[in-house]
Amino acid sequence: MTATGRDAATQLDPAPAPGNALTTTAGRSLAVLRISLGFVFLWAFLDKTFGWNYATPGERAWINGGSPTKGFLSGVDAGPFAGFFNDIAGQAWADWLFMLGLLGIGVALVLGIGMRIAAVAATVMMVLMWFAEFPPAQTNDAGEATHSTNPFMDYHLVYAVGAVVTALTYAGHTWGLGRWWAHLPLVQRNPWLI
Repeated sequence: MTATGRDAATQLDPAPAPGNALTTTAGRSLAVLRISLGFVFLWAFLDKTFGWNYATPGERAWINGGSPTKGFLSGVDAGPFAGFFNDIAGQAWADWLFMLGLLGIGVALVLGIGMRIAAVAATVMMVLMWFAEFPPAQTNDAGEATHSTNPFMDYHLVYAVGAVVTALTYAGHTWGLGRWWAHLPLVQRNPWLI
């Protein structure tokens, strides 16, 4: 029997009929994808907060007064939205939204809870970052090559698709807290929290 709507997350058949559900290997593969994506977001949050010298040097760490958005957004020099992104670079509200997004998405994906919210938030964040880098542009405003490798697809869109896929396939139920989360009364009353 196929569960739909509110019951979908709580009535997953542990032994589904062949062809009607994910195999154990597929479920584990999706869990690896979910945790990997979560770690990408969580690591970005930690590195930007503490300046662990990967993408963010210690002196530009958020805890040392650095801005998590200023470097990236002030360097946007291609595409129709360059001015918009330059204007919000370094704004406190943009820093807080970006960092809370990275943390929330990362924790949700790693733990396998709140997957629908995480998928929507990741998609919004990644699409905005895609527009900031604007892969279709072959040259920047100064006429120099942008070194874009594809006129449409890049890792931002792949991350967004990955987050959506893991939410739609209940990847938080394997090696995560998704099954427990789905049985909470609050989540059962509000299935969008799955």
